[in-house]
Parts: sequence; structure tokens; C-alpha cells
Amino acid sequence: MTRDIDDPRPAPEWTDADRHLVETRISGERVFEGALLDVRRDRIRLPDGNEAVREYIVHPGAVLIVPVLDDGLLVVERQFRYPPNRVFLEFPAGKLDPGEAPLATAQRELIEEAGYAAARFTRLGEIHSVVSYTTEVITIYLAEGLAEVGRKLDHGEHLDIVTMPVDAMFAALDRGEITDAKTVAALCLFDRSRRGITG
Repeated sequence: MTRDIDDPRPAPEWTDADRHLVETRISGERVFEGALLDVRRDRIRLPDGNEAVREYIVHPGAVLIVPVLDDGLLVVERQFRYPPNRVFLEFPAGKLDPGEAPLATAQRELIEEAGYAAARFTRLGEIHSVVSYTTEVITIYLAEGLAEVGRKLDHGEHLDIVTMPVDAMFAALDRGEITDAKTVAALCLFDRSRRGITG
């Protein structure tokens, strides 16, 4: 374990009305740093003055893209995910490279994974994937005006591309065939957007 004096979390955004809920970092350490995971353990002060420990994963952030073909079909992936040991139906997504803006990541990932370039990207929102143990924020984009340019999969990446109508996606969600949280959230944000429902 390496002693760690920096706080990798985003700057606080709470208001005075939130202060009675806020936990304050006292110290922290890096427990593990791998190719993807940066695991931290912090000693914190609770709002009541007691101390506790919080363990969490620092993540650089990610994007998810909802690609829509001119005929209205959605471009989705079938991909094996090792930790849950199964194949998932997901929208294309990927993590930000160091110094990369979310839109640039979305443009890159859409080409790499799905083989499409888009004429238009619209930001639909963002989600915190698992607020209890990671700093990951996923920015969700709608991609339209698609042109097929050929996939450029990363080394060791294996996935199938399929197209589905929106109603079929919701039916798969209802049957429990779509359980990937970021895809569920993106499908809901996309549906609100196409129906003209805003904030």
C-alpha cells in the first residue's frame, strides 16, 4: 500500500443545506493501482464527529453513445463481460483517455466499437454509475447522421453489432435481457429526448 496525500475526488458541490450530511476526508492511501482500477481507502470524519473508513475506485470517466440510424434503428452491442460471466446487450461505450474531452471519446468509441461516424452528437445527460464505490461519471450522447466507416476494435476486444427498434429494446428491458445500468439509463434518456420531454 502506498501513502497517498492527494484527494482524487471531484471538487465538492454541496450547499449549506447539505453540510449536515457531508463526510470529511482526514487521510487516504492507495490500496491498489492496476491497468484500470485505482483503489483507495480513506479515513473520514462523519457528520456526528465519529471516524469511519471509505473504500472506493477512482475512475477517469466514460461515455456512452446511443447511435440512431436514419431508419430509427438503434445500434447496440453484444459483449461478454468477465466479472458477471455473461454476454450483455449494451450501447457502445468507453472510458476517457488522459486529457481527452468526453465528446472526443464518444466520436472515437463509436468508430472503434460500432464502425460508424456521426454527423451530429447531442449530449443527453450524465450518470454516476455506482455512487457507493466509484468516482465514475458517464456522459451520454445521442449520435445521428451515421455513416458506416468500419470498426477499429482494440486488441483483445470481441463484440457483435446488432440493430434494434426502440420498442424491441424496451421489450428486452422488460424481459430482463437488458440489465446493464448505463444502457438502461441511456435508453430512458433517449426515449425522453425523442418524445420532447426535457428537464
